[in-house]
Amino acid sequence: MVYNHTTPYVTPHILHKHYAQAYDAEVSNLIGKELEYFSQAGFDMDRIQIKRNAPPAVLYEDAIRNEGAIISSSGALINFSGKKTGRSPKDKRIVYEETSKDEIWWGSVNIKMDEHTFEINRERAIDYLNTRENVYVFDGYAGWDPKYRIKVRVICARAYHALFMNNMLIRPTEEELANFGDPDFIIYNAGQFPANRFTKGMSSTTSVEINFKRMEMVILGTEYAGEMKKGVFSVMHYLQPVKFGQLSLHSSANVGESGDVTLFFGLSGTGKTTLSADPRRKLIGDDEHVWSDDGVFNIEGGCYAKCINLSAEKEPEIFNAIRFGSVLENVVYNPVTRVPDYDDASITENTRCAYPIEYIPNAQIPCHVKSQPKNIIMLTCDAFGVLPPVAKLTPEQASYHFLAGYTSKTPGTEDGVLEPIPTFSTCYSAPFIVLHPGRYAEMLAERMSKNNVDCWLINTGWTGGKFGTGKRCPLKYTRRIVDAVHSGELAKAEYETFGVFNLQIPTSLEGVPRELLNPRLAWANTEAFEREVRKLAGMFQKAFALYESDVEEKVRLAGPQL
Repeated sequence: MVYNHTTPYVTPHILHKHYAQAYDAEVSNLIGKELEYFSQAGFDMDRIQIKRNAPPAVLYEDAIRNEGAIISSSGALINFSGKKTGRSPKDKRIVYEETSKDEIWWGSVNIKMDEHTFEINRERAIDYLNTRENVYVFDGYAGWDPKYRIKVRVICARAYHALFMNNMLIRPTEEELANFGDPDFIIYNAGQFPANRFTKGMSSTTSVEINFKRMEMVILGTEYAGEMKKGVFSVMHYLQPVKFGQLSLHSSANVGESGDVTLFFGLSGTGKTTLSADPRRKLIGDDEHVWSDDGVFNIEGGCYAKCINLSAEKEPEIFNAIRFGSVLENVVYNPVTRVPDYDDASITENTRCAYPIEYIPNAQIPCHVKSQPKNIIMLTCDAFGVLPPVAKLTPEQASYHFLAGYTSKTPGTEDGVLEPIPTFSTCYSAPFIVLHPGRYAEMLAERMSKNNVDCWLINTGWTGGKFGTGKRCPLKYTRRIVDAVHSGELAKAEYETFGVFNLQIPTSLEGVPRELLNPRLAWANTEAFEREVRKLAGMFQKAFALYESDVEEKVRLAGPQL
């Protein structure tokens, strides 16, 4: 059931000397060059009220007063993104211009836009923002390492969007804000206003576009807050390798007491968030990182967690982070008690919560560790039931599987999915890739070699048969495997070769059944097993053909051989 999301009444203004003093009494707390910047950008400073880095309480008030938001029983702000409840990858564009055109991996992920069309959409966005009574500005940082961070300015017309980016970017101190200066990257979010679909290059009323020459992003026709988050990541995915010579990654990361860092790669449903949240290790971040010459740092100041079927039992850290200051996006709630119903997918399966990383009890603050990774874990959820639960990868195999980025969609996740569908998302981040995948893979291989990093392929999917006949690998065994990676136990284990995929798998690990370690032993029907192995191997080869001409022969040969 979808409830009516309007508030029952509006809290009357109680006027006293401290009431909303800093934000309702003043037109703007921007000064000097910053105020001049807004005038030059085309903002009508006599008509709009700019609220810069407003506190969460002020943003709550505005979201409730103007956007129909409500406060959940735990104190989080529940708001709604309207028609679009997820990203719009087909409407994402990158401006084709001389400073970046030779760096970008052009194609279906990075669709070209001409500079003239960008200028039309930029002006359209600013014109729309000029019609709003309230314009929200959030100035923050992307990247916890001051050496490699960038200054980001978000300009938007919804309090919910400002609060979202307050959580997702790194929040500056008062002193840093006073000396913020000119931003390195600006987001104009006019998502409530549509793009003109008759403008050249527009395929719909939605447009999400990035201009690397201007270092600007324009959003039209979508109010889904995740577009801003991923826009910042796309910019970092470009700038870190190109400008700074550092490796940006779509990964989670944690660190042990001895300073040993582990990076986790994995697509949706593989267990990346669950496995990196380890009570014995500190969380550096859950989604976006940079592996620099100095160590590993988080790009973000918060987490953007999926809420569907969330419970205190399964994911207590995320559940308890949903409190005052957090944003619940498109989550259905009980209209009487204001208790969120995390099992209700009637608005979308993609319900989300954005919260500051400080809300996670064992977060590593600051989210920057000055030591190189010791282990890399590549997670896959193999619904064909043929990949082993753990394999130790050679450097060439690590490059191959990083480029392949394999997992599988299972029946029931989408309409029309009747059998497991392989999904190959290169570098585990295909929708956000900016440069050629080979460039990231090459940098990863160099860093792994230089720092003698161990790489592991861990399958959290099916065993003893494919989806429908086998069973999902129990989480307790996967956690035991990850613990053995961290303790060094697996590095010292004895190994055997696993068939067509030529993977090295441990012959034994205390606490994990032998038949689980070698999938062939878990299948009752050996012929059926061999058939599925060859079927999956063929899918790998077909998917990898896209990169074959750009990688060394030893990497090509590191994949399955039929």
